[in-house]
Amino acid sequence: MDKLVETFIELAKIPSPSLGEEKVADKIIEILQEENIKAQKDDYGNVYAYIEATDNTKRPLLLSAHMDVVGDDSPVNIVVNGDIIETDKTKTLGADDKAGVAAAIRLASEVNKNKNLSHGGLELVFTRDEEQSMTGIHHLDFSNLESEYILVLDSSELGKFEISGASYTKLDVTVTTKTGGHSGLDIDKKDRINAAKIIADYVKVAPIGVINEDELGVVTSANLGCIVGGGIERTLKAAAKEKNPHKFISKNCTDNVINTIACAHYSIRSSNAWYEKELIDAYKNIADTIKKKYGELVDIELEVTEHLKPFEKSDDNTLVTIGREAAKKTGLRLDVSSFHAGAETHIYANEKNKYNKTFKPVLIGIADIKNMHSPNECINTKTYLEGYKFLKQFFEEFNA
Repeated sequence: MDKLVETFIELAKIPSPSLGEEKVADKIIEILQEENIKAQKDDYGNVYAYIEATDNTKRPLLLSAHMDVVGDDSPVNIVVNGDIIETDKTKTLGADDKAGVAAAIRLASEVNKNKNLSHGGLELVFTRDEEQSMTGIHHLDFSNLESEYILVLDSSELGKFEISGASYTKLDVTVTTKTGGHSGLDIDKKDRINAAKIIADYVKVAPIGVINEDELGVVTSANLGCIVGGGIERTLKAAAKEKNPHKFISKNCTDNVINTIACAHYSIRSSNAWYEKELIDAYKNIADTIKKKYGELVDIELEVTEHLKPFEKSDDNTLVTIGREAAKKTGLRLDVSSFHAGAETHIYANEKNKYNKTFKPVLIGIADIKNMHSPNECINTKTYLEGYKFLKQFFEEFNA
């Protein structure tokens, strides 16, 4: 069995749920130290390793992957079926992201052993808690990192080379009306505006779906999470026990009251900060238009909460150029694209290294990983070896 695959299986057998990565972190350090590579934990439990440059005129490169997996701390039973590695279907495999961890370790080992290789240094960062809250990368001391260029080994498809990624922002719209009343006795009074009706008017014109896109894919999108309004208070507890709580609430709401409060919740994703701001401004303008129509009878409040800044495309094409050259030499089909979700690339892209240079990360896939985050998760080792070949060639091209 190939050493890369052996290392992956060795790590995958160790349970490492988010914030429970201590044992796998210790194993990673043990493996690296056996290869005479300096490795240690930081104050938060992330693992950092470094191979010194053999040529100080060249630039260092950072490989990053996360140690935690979706799941608990119960045993991981590995099953190998030809080119497929999976579990006994009782829990996730954890190829997300131990495939990335193992590949980084094996490359570091080969680089360290090859004394004839001229390179600018190799840094490794293995983080905690990526799957849950990304507290690991948020606790990194970026000012200690030498590299400007970063490969985050955490995509699920061989050949993916993702150079931008969407933000994750939440927007809450709250409508309050000045005066409620009885739906029969007060229905003819012009100052009784139903808040549920106003939120419906807002949602009707507020943009959702794909807002804009470019040659890399979707740039900005919005999704309506929920609409809440009306006399639902007395039904909430009972609805939790129902098979269809939404229908139960609707049928059993208080319908003889003119409602005075209603809400809508949206999520916004964008890999372009300017487009995101433009969209949020559009939501605000809709609220202003409705408020102008009703005057003091209606108030609409918008609350914007940023959960993840966008990973914007860099003007520096260094990694793309090198990636294409490495792919050409290894016969890999490289898919340079954007992804409409979050990853640790987003954090790196908004931070600076010890030389005050903004990090330039890409998210790459070095294997086909199917059914991630489920007991059916599996990795194709044939694609894994192809991905590792590309990674090794990339390092050589980076230092050419």
